[in-house]
Amino acid sequence: MSWFIALAAAKCQTRLMESLHSPIRAALWMGASIACFIVMSVAGRVATAELDVFQVMLIRSVIGFFMLLPLVHLAGGLRAMGTARPWQHIGRNAAHFAGQFAWLLALGMIPLAQLVAIEFTQPFWTALLALLVLGERMTWRKVCALLFGIAGVLVIVRPGSGPIEPGHLVMLAGAVFFGVSVVMVKLLTRSDSVVKIIFWMLVIQTAIGIVPGLWVWQPVPVEIWPALLVVAFTGTFSHYCMARALVHAEATVVVPMDFLRVPLMALVGWAIYAEQLDIYTGTGALLILLGNLFTIRFRRRKALPAEAP
Repeated sequence: MSWFIALAAAKCQTRLMESLHSPIRAALWMGASIACFIVMSVAGRVATAELDVFQVMLIRSVIGFFMLLPLVHLAGGLRAMGTARPWQHIGRNAAHFAGQFAWLLALGMIPLAQLVAIEFTQPFWTALLALLVLGERMTWRKVCALLFGIAGVLVIVRPGSGPIEPGHLVMLAGAVFFGVSVVMVKLLTRSDSVVKIIFWMLVIQTAIGIVPGLWVWQPVPVEIWPALLVVAFTGTFSHYCMARALVHAEATVVVPMDFLRVPLMALVGWAIYAEQLDIYTGTGALLILLGNLFTIRFRRRKALPAEAP
């Protein structure tokens, strides 16, 4: 019954969105995406505090697959999910799996504001990888943006002022893996739809995670299941909402909205976990934000947003 309710809700939401102007639709989709990311962070902390990260990832992928089925049905069913690029999907999801693992692991190691600030360095690594893999040109604007991003990370991490937090390095590695994933998604979008890409993400990441997930498996406490369901839902549909936002507006309009995650995550960290936003985190996040905005300001073609869990 819940499957049919979700399907009906998806159809109603689509009709509602079609009745609104494109900028408003883009803002609504992006607002939903940001809400998913923030809620997923809180639920992810609850889940990973009790369960191994590999088990959380496996449960998320399996549940997320069934939650995606209504959209798969609307896109033509399982037969329409066939792809001519299986190896690219496998490579992309191996990188995304590593990035997702790093994100969930760092989630319990560093404050939320620092986590999301370092996560936003992903576009800089994407630019470097696109230069090597896709042959894209490294313009002076991209170089300046990269320098802003590196400066922001150095301000947040502050090497030399004391021991570097392992969580900072873990999230930085996750941002690099997300950058690899985005470059491969750019290749996949030339032939495959957003729903198809997410479908194969859930299938392949279930296959990758089943052995380590079962290896560390332990009984799931009843009180943890709501958090796992929230992680599965928000983790799956945050990607879809962001992609839909890009359908209705250019990246120069949509992507800056995603930067609202930095202050909002800081607010959530302060309100729920009593995390203090120091001057170094704020300054570093601002430098990373300026680097991203500097690049986006001069981009006129549509682009993919920052990759996220």
